[in-house]
Amino acid sequence: MNLKHHLELRNIKLSILGQTLLSLNQTIGPGESLTVMGPSGSGKSSLLAFIAGFLPAEFQAAGQVILDGHDITGVPAERSGVGLLFQDPLLFPHLSVAGNVRFGIRGGGREVDREVNEALAEVGLEGFGMRDPETLSGGQRARVALVRLLLSRPRAVLLDEPFSKLDAILRAEMRSLVFDHLRDYGVPTILVTHDAADAKAADGILIKLRAR
Repeated sequence: MNLKHHLELRNIKLSILGQTLLSLNQTIGPGESLTVMGPSGSGKSSLLAFIAGFLPAEFQAAGQVILDGHDITGVPAERSGVGLLFQDPLLFPHLSVAGNVRFGIRGGGREVDREVNEALAEVGLEGFGMRDPETLSGGQRARVALVRLLLSRPRAVLLDEPFSKLDAILRAEMRSLVFDHLRDYGVPTILVTHDAADAKAADGILIKLRAR
């Protein structure tokens, strides 16, 4: 499902209290990834916040975020077509697994139900649709969050250390699952992490930031 999306970070510069955190010019093509590594305070999560349109007011930012030829600088993620995957799956406890997955899908009916069930089966969660998220393991919740992200049809994806709270075996499994699906969907992806194994799995452009 390669949809040929492109994300361009044009002359991005982030600062706080007059100190530059990062400067960046980069284009990420369909199914490609950019990994930004660095310690806490180096600006990597601030970069995601700027792209997603919720950079705190104490930061200064310059530059443009261009998605599929359109300037989305400052546009909130829910209106810009940017999908987010965080350390915590952030599932809605009052919704079933299927309800969580449906949350980002427009419309309804049998076709959506079929799509949800097929997507869950694709990540090893066949028959889990009516389950309460609280009954799932950490790895299963991470898979539900991934399916919800993919079925929302994002045009670009931001990953904020999404594997850091999983154990070693699950981390390796989820890395493969996430990056294989994002490549297949043709979605440009930005990953921020402090883990070299994450960067290796992403198999894309790597930028290392230093502590400030």
